[in-house]
Amino acid sequence: MTQLSRDLALRIALAARVLPDVDVQKLIEILHEKLGTPLDDEKLKTITVTNLKTGIGSLDGEEDGEDIDIGLANIKLAVRYLWGEETDENLPEVQAYQEGDMPESIRVGVASNSGELLNGHFGSCLRFLVYQLSIDEHRLIDIRSTIGADDSDDRNLFRVNLVKDCQVLFMQSIGGPAAAKVIRADIYPIKIPDVIDAVEQLKIFQQVFDAPPPWMAKALGRTAEERKRFLNYD
Repeated sequence: MTQLSRDLALRIALAARVLPDVDVQKLIEILHEKLGTPLDDEKLKTITVTNLKTGIGSLDGEEDGEDIDIGLANIKLAVRYLWGEETDENLPEVQAYQEGDMPESIRVGVASNSGELLNGHFGSCLRFLVYQLSIDEHRLIDIRSTIGADDSDDRNLFRVNLVKDCQVLFMQSIGGPAAAKVIRADIYPIKIPDVIDAVEQLKIFQQVFDAPPPWMAKALGRTAEERKRFLNYD
């Protein structure tokens, strides 16, 4: 097999990271099937969403790719990585923050693969965007890459430790064992299947501050009396 250039290998690796349950080797097999060998820049730039979707589906016995458990937005993002069009240049700017700057606030993590979007799966997202959130303000205080998880003995635990200072974590999806580790770390996981701008999701979540559930009221430092109020949020 012809050795891939560093650029092509990186593009394929990034694409695989946003396709849950499709590792680099599986993705290379799909690309060989759809594009032939050897792989090069010109061939990768011809891959389409339909090609990739049906290729993934064939691995799962779904020839048309209609029933695969990967969102279309993730497949489109993977194609952009393969084309070499997606970079980290669109990352949002981190804002200065010191403890105590935002009274009655919580820390919220967002699983993301590009820009300031909530579009990542817990076990494969490229990074976590970390915000400090109050009822009337949000502030991006950190961006934490998950690249080190690939070399960890326990990838899920590595990711949990990246956001262990958060009280809430948004992601597109998360598996049962990973969710259990998140919950044991006193982090409340919330699944948002559809791709959405992270700030828009934070604005929606700010509505909960008026009558937070007990776990959130405790994180906000509310008194026991105040914590009697309860609002379902799921």
